[in-house]
Amino acid sequence: MRLALFEPDIPQNTGTLLRLAACFGVPVDLIEPCGFLLDDRRLKRAVLDYAPLCEITRHASWDAFLAKCQPHSRLVLMTTSGAVPLHRFIFTAEDTILLGRESAGAPAAVHAAAAARVAIPLRPPARSLNVALAGAIAVFEALRQTELIPKR
Repeated sequence: MRLALFEPDIPQNTGTLLRLAACFGVPVDLIEPCGFLLDDRRLKRAVLDYAPLCEITRHASWDAFLAKCQPHSRLVLMTTSGAVPLHRFIFTAEDTILLGRESAGAPAAVHAAAAARVAIPLRPPARSLNVALAGAIAVFEALRQTELIPKR
């Protein structure tokens, strides 16, 4: 199980997702360019002292990410326009959960590359969740289904 962040632009959300990944032992693919510097104090504040626990692979571009990761993992894009609700989607341990940009979501090329587009059902008139919240919900559901939740 992996978590991929496509060109994130809010450092606090990225930091929160890195902390989430550290807590659950989920490697992160950071697809650049980011909308902030990786030494941003807001990112560091959100990660706290969990940074040493994070396994992060940086990719210079979407194409670089695809070349390295796609042949080995099914891309599961979390999107408000997803065709399958999260609670009906069946994850595998080899999946990569992909999150789009906070400001713009994922472009058409990212949607096209995804093997699945999954949505978290919300009650109307709500449109979307914060990307860090959506990532947390999706990661935990995937870990639960694949029985990869860390043992205490």
